[in-house]
Amino acid sequence: MMPSAILESALYVTDLDAAEAFYTDIIGLSLLTKVEGRHLFFRCGAGVLLLFNAEATRVPPAPDARLKVPPHGTVGEGHLCFAATADELVGWKSHLDAKKIAIESEFEWPQGGGSIYIRDPSGNSIEFAEPRIWGL
Repeated sequence: MMPSAILESALYVTDLDAAEAFYTDIIGLSLLTKVEGRHLFFRCGAGVLLLFNAEATRVPPAPDARLKVPPHGTVGEGHLCFAATADELVGWKSHLDAKKIAIESEFEWPQGGGSIYIRDPSGNSIEFAEPRIWGL
């Protein structure tokens, strides 16, 4: 057995309001669901991006909870990479510049394909890269 795709990815944020504004207004994702003080879930292509308040996800579910999701979370900056074609990377650079979002790093990978990196309001490293960096 082998998974066919990643269904969801999670990042942990320190300010859910700032994260919601960033991922909707800057990144352009559609909010699926929100629980005040706990999480934001966004649609991204065929998958879902989960943004959690790490402190809230460390709390075990109540014994009578309908959804018994085990505690999870992390501390510190994470990383997420969005797929982008070479033409889309050019568009992202222009869009990010217009939104006053600094590009932290930009380069071509030795195996081919480019990447740009920015930071979200919680310090997470957000990358846009051509899928060919992974031979896709």
